[in-house]
Amino acid sequence: MIDPEKRKVIYYLYSQGMPIRRIARELLVDRMTVRTVIRLQGDAPNAIRSDKIELSPELIGRLYRECDGYAQRVHEKLAEEYNVAIGYSTLTGIIRDLALRKRDDVRCGKVPDKPGAEMQHDTSDYKVKLGDGSVKLIGSLLYFRFSKVRYLKFYPFFNRYMMKCFFHEGLMFWKYSAPVCIIDNTNLARLRGTGKNAVIVPEMEQFARSYGFSFVCHEKGHANRKAGDERGFFTVTTNFFPGRAFRDLEDLNRQALDWAAVRCMNRPVGKSKLIPAKAFEFEKGYLTRLPEVVSPPYLEFQRGIDQYGYIPFDGNFYWTPGPGRHEVKVLRYPDHIKIYHRRELLIEYELPPVGVKNKKFYPPDRPAPRHEPKDRKNPTLEEEKILRSSSETLDAYLTFAFKERAGRQRHRLVRDLFRLRQRLSPELFEKAVSRAHAYRVTDPDAIYRIAVLQMKEAGYEVPVVPVDEDFVNRPSYLEGRFTDEVDLTRYCTPGEDENGSGSSCDA
Repeated sequence: MIDPEKRKVIYYLYSQGMPIRRIARELLVDRMTVRTVIRLQGDAPNAIRSDKIELSPELIGRLYRECDGYAQRVHEKLAEEYNVAIGYSTLTGIIRDLALRKRDDVRCGKVPDKPGAEMQHDTSDYKVKLGDGSVKLIGSLLYFRFSKVRYLKFYPFFNRYMMKCFFHEGLMFWKYSAPVCIIDNTNLARLRGTGKNAVIVPEMEQFARSYGFSFVCHEKGHANRKAGDERGFFTVTTNFFPGRAFRDLEDLNRQALDWAAVRCMNRPVGKSKLIPAKAFEFEKGYLTRLPEVVSPPYLEFQRGIDQYGYIPFDGNFYWTPGPGRHEVKVLRYPDHIKIYHRRELLIEYELPPVGVKNKKFYPPDRPAPRHEPKDRKNPTLEEEKILRSSSETLDAYLTFAFKERAGRQRHRLVRDLFRLRQRLSPELFEKAVSRAHAYRVTDPDAIYRIAVLQMKEAGYEVPVVPVDEDFVNRPSYLEGRFTDEVDLTRYCTPGEDENGSGSSCDA
């Protein structure tokens, strides 16, 4: 196809008297093509397809509504009822041109970077290696759009309360907030609607007001409205995780804070080589400064004190002062809990690291309580590991026994087997367990009886305990030779002579 501008050049040169051969040679165009362009006076030919099928928009629209928007069924009805042989791709093109389906995506408006105008928040899932294992975590990122300042933290789960805690920690760390925070259409903050029609949950609206900002949802499908956050998560994947090792979640968050608030703050960003630390100092004049003290978000729980003075909370047990067994109110803050009774603060505890369960906590300035909490769990994970690692026979038997005793006392079985293993020799215990597995026996007492029977049948001999014969040369043994003889007369049969005549004490 000849470019329209070249067509005009060909006709202009011909009108100026240049021969056709020379035009073709200079412009590298075939002579027949030059003649055709001259004949059309430089205009493009108006080619019309002779086999083009014309379809009424009213017909396509009516069939589209009758078929509930399924283009394949519209294509079948056109062929069967109207004898119209049209290609399926052509039909779908016509449907798009008529805008019968959902409206075309509109372009996002470009919002200029203004100091103090907005901040952005979003979350992303990650699979992170902590210690020797990998866990799924949720990364939460707060981003000031103008200065490119970030605050990053990871959570094992993320709900509305965690969202409040994150905003409190992030905004109090930077001491400033923007008037608007752009978020996606998450149900953690959105009650109903999407985009500009979104209605924010009253609880979250009141929370944001206390920090001087408001939540604004971007339009559905327009995640690039908070492109700073999206790019931030890409940078986390490509720059934060590679080459770093993390012991636990606390170590991960410490390194994330150092990366976001120290390293990224002093590193040039983008083509403009903007330094976030300097830009943030400039932007502070346009942001809302937060008070020095803002009450952190909290959740309220009701708990009862057991007979030993403990209350259960989040899988652990906390000792509560006082002699009574009454109901208490527990307020859970981001990093600690407070226990109240009748508006009086009884005690306060720091929350343990994530993953710590079934532990008891009490004040460090008092001795440990004598009793355990009422509902404290006694897991047998360590005993089970020892049994399974002893041999393949024990591993297979435990798998069988757990399946046979499903829903029954699993931990008691493990404890009984562990105690039995300590009483018997390894060879005898493994033989007894193997025979119990063959006869589908899961009672520890029956396994003990099997071991006794095997001892009787096989003439089992008690293993000889190795004795060091040099014990006679030890100083303690030599010293004991000169001690008085032991008086055994108290063990003589009553009524007999203490001198030993006829007595069971005779040598």
